[in-house]
Formats: sequence, structure tokens, C-alpha cells
Amino acid sequence: MYVRVVPMGKVDHVAIDLVAATVIRDVAERILTDLTGKITCSTEAARLNRAGIPSPSDRRAQLYGRALKGTLWTQRALQKILTSEAALGYLMHDGRPVLDSNGRAVRLAEGLWDTATHDALIKATAPKRTGSRAPKGPRLLSGLGTCGNCEARLYVSGRPGLIMAYGCTARVRGVPGSQNCKPAPAMSIKNLDTAVTDWFLSRYGQTEVMRKVYDPGTGYAARIAAIRADQVRMREDRAAHLYDDPEDAQWYRTTYARLGDEIKELKALPERAPGMRMVPTGLTIADQWSQAPDDVARREILNRYGVKVVLYPMAAGARHPATRSPA
Repeated sequence: MYVRVVPMGKVDHVAIDLVAATVIRDVAERILTDLTGKITCSTEAARLNRAGIPSPSDRRAQLYGRALKGTLWTQRALQKILTSEAALGYLMHDGRPVLDSNGRAVRLAEGLWDTATHDALIKATAPKRTGSRAPKGPRLLSGLGTCGNCEARLYVSGRPGLIMAYGCTARVRGVPGSQNCKPAPAMSIKNLDTAVTDWFLSRYGQTEVMRKVYDPGTGYAARIAAIRADQVRMREDRAAHLYDDPEDAQWYRTTYARLGDEIKELKALPERAPGMRMVPTGLTIADQWSQAPDDVARREILNRYGVKVVLYPMAAGARHPATRSPA
């Protein structure tokens, strides 16, 4: 954000917006520490919208005392923020950092994270063709339930104001392999949510929660990559004849050589690779469950512990006596 020493005066410098930075850093950590594949830019955009957190344009309006328009977070906007080099605090032009007289990217302010984390976010938010998608619905068991007859995914049926239920609709939808799903199982949302909650907390509620924290490591490899990126930009500029003047050519050679020396120095240092580490939170799963703001957050807990729900029809009788447990 722009900082003015005198109200309504000229911009003095650029600084991090701590409110917005807290939101984005939390999103980045949630995505980087997720091992379920269920926390994505799309699900995070939906979460921020549910929580009423202002979108970037509305946050900008807040800073300048303008009326909020109620614009929403989108997957594309969130991914752009997470993967742009602007998040490293660089001055940008046409999507690329501007270089200073030393051939290094011009930094306007503190970055939201370091280069190693930036590289990890690019990898973590890249499109993945896994054949499944992360559920964005508000239900506790969205994406967790399957039919005990045909193994199809459970859907929510019913109308608002009436009894809503989880059930298998695969046969009526003509899904191959579900033609003999009779009777199709169904259970009211309230009853199945309650059954799963009671089962999960009775079994795991007193377990201590360990929090995954992303450790960017020493970051030397990422810094080397950043310097090499600066060298690539310089070579591209030279190919575009920006250093044809003798004085500019001398500056180019000196600066390029110095960047090479920096790379050699960093290569000589011991590297600690980035990764995850576990830290205690002092909370139990029951504490975390009760403090969750909504069913989507509680669903994340179920995903984290690999809980799956299989629903059978009552007519199954003694055929599956051991699998009538809701999870």
C-alpha cells in the first residue's frame, strides 16, 4: 500500500498492508501444508468469500475510504497473487521485475515470503489432473460419502425448507455400473452429520493436534535460481541490443560477472532443503472441532485424518453388518 507522511500529501514509500498480508500468508500456508489435495485456490477463494473477507479491490477501497462493491475472491485472482513475483516485494513492469543498476530486481517493500516459498507456491497451485476435484460445497460430508451398493458418490437431495438428505442418485442418473443400485441408500443430512461427528470425536477427540508448518529451508538454491533469472533477463535485454553502447557493454560484463560470483559463493554454503515439520498446538481434535467456524472447516479436519463415509440402505440387513458404522 502507498504510505503518505502527510495526509493527502505525496506518496512517501510503499509498505506491506499487514491486514491483507495476514490473510494471504494464511492462505499460502494452508495450501503448502495440505497433503489431502482438498485445499486449492478455488476452495480458498470460496472460504474467504464465506468469511466475508474483502477481496483485493474491496480492500483497496477500504484503505482509501471508498464504498465497498462486494466483489468476490476468485480462483484466478488468488493464484495470481500467490505466484506473482510482486509478492516478493519487487517493482513490476509488464509482469516482470524491474532491474536496478546492479542487475538485481528492484525491491519496493518487504516480501510476503521468500523465493523458496514462492517457488513452492508455483508448484503447489499448478493445475493437477487427478481425476477428482476438491469439493466447494458447504456440507460437512461433501465429497466424503459413497454408496455402499455401487460405490458412487453421494449427492444432496431435497428442497430447502424440507428434509434434506445425502443419498445415491447414480441409478436414476444413468451412471454405468449403478443400474442395480436398489434400494438406493439415503439419510437425512442432520442425522448422518451427527452420526459421523459422534463417531469421529468419540474415537479421536482427545488426540493432540500437531500442526504442519512449511519450512522453506536455507533458500540458497532458490536464491541461486533468482540470480540466474536476473542473468536471463540481462541476456534477453542484450539480445534486444540494449547494451550496444560501449559503456553499457562494460556495465553488462561487470554486473554479469558479479552475479556469477554470487552464485559460486551460495553454492559453497550447506543447503537445507525445504519441507514440512510438525509442531504441537496444545489443542485436541475435539477443541479444534468446536472452534471451527463452519462445516467446511470441520470437513477439512475429516479430510486431514482420511475419514470416508459409506452409506448402505436399511434393506441391506445382515449382508453388511460390520459396515453400518457411518465411517
